[in-house]
Amino acid sequence: MAEAIISGMRKADLDATITVSEPIADRAEFLTNTYGVFIACSNANAVIGADLAVLSVKPQQLADVADDITETVAKLSDITFMSIMAGVQSQTIIDQIGCDRLIRIMANTPSQVGLGATAWTTTPTVSDEMRDFAAKMLSSFGEQIYFEDEKLVDIATALSASGPAYVFVFIEALIDAAVQLGMTNADAKSLAIQMVLGSAALAKETGQHPAELRNMVTSPGGTTAAALSALENANFRKATIDAVLAAHQRGEELAKLTDG
Repeated sequence: MAEAIISGMRKADLDATITVSEPIADRAEFLTNTYGVFIACSNANAVIGADLAVLSVKPQQLADVADDITETVAKLSDITFMSIMAGVQSQTIIDQIGCDRLIRIMANTPSQVGLGATAWTTTPTVSDEMRDFAAKMLSSFGEQIYFEDEKLVDIATALSASGPAYVFVFIEALIDAAVQLGMTNADAKSLAIQMVLGSAALAKETGQHPAELRNMVTSPGGTTAAALSALENANFRKATIDAVLAAHQRGEELAKLTDG
């Protein structure tokens, strides 16, 4: 995710000097050679002199990172933090790192190809200038939606952040079905991926409700109607809703684990 952010910023030619704290030497060298970033020798050194510091770590790593940087952060008056951690609430991060200027984002893996969907929010103490920069930064690798209510970022975690995994499972199933019917794996993969890509593009460009688009391709008594009936009989819609709700519940559990 951090690389997706860096890549997007470079492609958008944003005016920013980027320093990365990366403990794996080979990875650090790759980032330097590919994106022209600077490598810090520690997390504390990475935040010194920074206007914006991105916490691109797993939720369970927050406490360790906070231990590394809190003493340094206490001496910095203008730094703003950005968190990509799923489920970790703004107040929890503020309490642990000792800085109340926080941008919380929830991006997704399609950001790696410039087609990300990012939900974000900020604390009131984040400056207008930093909000404007954050919007440009997040737009550099996809679409971004700002929410005043942090709870909506948690919902986006279950919807658009975890969502690519749901789509990938769906694509896998489509491929498996076509292979069972006699198509090669390669051809089935190409058709399935292009179908999903084209369907999403059609929904976006037309602005029509998905139900309208579904009706357009469904003839009474036809093949699509038979397929949709099978999906409904298998509770496909309910299973999808349950998946999003389960992801949201897990996010709440992660929030409790990292709180304090």
